[in-house]
Amino acid sequence: MQWITDLLLLFFPSNCLVCGKRLHSHRAVLCFECEYKLPKTRFADRIDNPVSMIFWGREAVVAGTSLFKFEKGSVYQALLHDLKYRGNRMAGFYLGRLLGQELKQSVFSDCDLMIPVPIHRNRLKKRGYNQSELIARGASEITGIPLVNNLVIRKGKSKSQTSMNRQERFDNISAAFSLGKRPRNFKDKKILIIDDVLTTGATLEACSHTLLEHFKCFVYIATVSYA
Repeated sequence: MQWITDLLLLFFPSNCLVCGKRLHSHRAVLCFECEYKLPKTRFADRIDNPVSMIFWGREAVVAGTSLFKFEKGSVYQALLHDLKYRGNRMAGFYLGRLLGQELKQSVFSDCDLMIPVPIHRNRLKKRGYNQSELIARGASEITGIPLVNNLVIRKGKSKSQTSMNRQERFDNISAAFSLGKRPRNFKDKKILIIDDVLTTGATLEACSHTLLEHFKCFVYIATVSYA
């Protein structure tokens, strides 16, 4: 009921993570102005965009997109920082819904299911949640694309990749992924992989490789941001 929401906002007001202004809704993390200024890429409308191009010649990814471009030190860095390191789960749902709005009227809306990039169980236990799953839940709510967990699992920790070249990074992270127990047959299905940040693309490449190695499927990738 709206009156309950209004009462909660009165006694427990929330503030915009970027500018600090009072928020209009208990489900928001940005005010209207900061949400409007979010540096969105609009890549979902173009298959030949910079995110898609990262995977050209690496894995047979049909299309990739990101909600906005990440710049270190920008005011919007707080969004991802709060989600990943400060336990702000609401930020994950919120960013997922924003991402879902971008995907809804694009080729990504035809996907049959979406999966979050998994994290290792030790990290999940320590953090209490998988930020990519929170984003995926928000995106699923908007797009209606079913969310499937544990199709791909993180079976081990990867080593530090700081001094590795691209092939070494891929080999390192690829060994960390495997299919979950008793997977269904996803032949000819369009699978959308969801993650928070895209940097080198090694993690998403390895996750895609795990799917394509076992299924004759079509892989799509969407992240909240790319650097």
